[in-house]
Amino acid sequence: MTTLTCSGSGTAAAVTKLAQNKIISFPKSPLFNLNGNKSKIVFPKLKLTPSVSRSPSDLSPGDPLSPSPSPSPESLKYRLQSNETLYGLFLLSFSPTLAEISGLAGYDFVVVDMEHGPGGISDALACLHALAATGTPAILRLPESCPTWAKKALDLGPQGVMFPMIDSPEAAKEAVSYCRFPPSGVRGSAHTVVRASGYGIDEGYLSNYEEELLIMCQVESEEGVKRAEDIAAVDGVDCVQMGPLDLSASMGYLWDPGHRKVREMMRVAEKGVLGGGKAYLAGFAMPHDAPLEMKSRGYHMVSGAVDVGLFRSAAVEDVARFKMNLTDDADDDDDDDDDAWRERIKDADDKYWSE
Repeated sequence: MTTLTCSGSGTAAAVTKLAQNKIISFPKSPLFNLNGNKSKIVFPKLKLTPSVSRSPSDLSPGDPLSPSPSPSPESLKYRLQSNETLYGLFLLSFSPTLAEISGLAGYDFVVVDMEHGPGGISDALACLHALAATGTPAILRLPESCPTWAKKALDLGPQGVMFPMIDSPEAAKEAVSYCRFPPSGVRGSAHTVVRASGYGIDEGYLSNYEEELLIMCQVESEEGVKRAEDIAAVDGVDCVQMGPLDLSASMGYLWDPGHRKVREMMRVAEKGVLGGGKAYLAGFAMPHDAPLEMKSRGYHMVSGAVDVGLFRSAAVEDVARFKMNLTDDADDDDDDDDDAWRERIKDADDKYWSE
């Protein structure tokens, strides 16, 4: 039995009576004061102290820090500045469950893909919630580079935002302006109530959002490759993300992103970005271009998988192995059949890869 006992000093304590008349007293509550025989609940004033802005997708614990114009140690920008190579995954399914699994698996970041995935802003929010539960930074890839999509995405509070089809430094400057409040940019302001600022609770948001946000511009056309160095030099562009599939399509090799001419064009773009001296190089691993090979060429962010592709390959292999075993009368051939099927899956992945 639990009772509330009052003392003459005007304080209250919860007391629990256990067997054998043992009593446990819980800490006295500062919210409960007594005034004579009448009691009332008093809500103290909350004193908010400025702190370094935290993205809602990052739930890593830490002591409050004074607001300073530098990324927090948990952020993607800080890790890039520390010369880390980050490995991530693209989420096309918009499944919060797969988002959570991806975070628990240990990916450094997850890109929620609104360009090629079926979901929009509200669907992305559920995925950001799932990633936040694992402390995994989220990046939102926009359907198109425009102020409206950028505004709605940024209000959700991702650590990064990715702009597709950036072909010139002028387009890159516009993308950066979509991420900045006036007078530095054109982003619409609702910072007092949106998730990015902790719904207005984070008083340090306006002082630090520029330093916390990772702005990524995709180069995925021949024209973009020619201007890659200038795009990488634009103030505010943190990463240039290479798009091998759209680049191969623009060159007439839609079904062959590993074509020699496409690879040569990719190298031109890579040298341009690295020569710009400001932006980091990011990209997709391909069957002909492994993550470690990309790291050796200067990539600091590598996306090595797509959730839909991972599930597709696992599901197709599982069903095919079962059906092959049904028709296989010779147990001695099982290992050979498995090896043959794995080779077929590898060939299929070499021919098909989805951003």
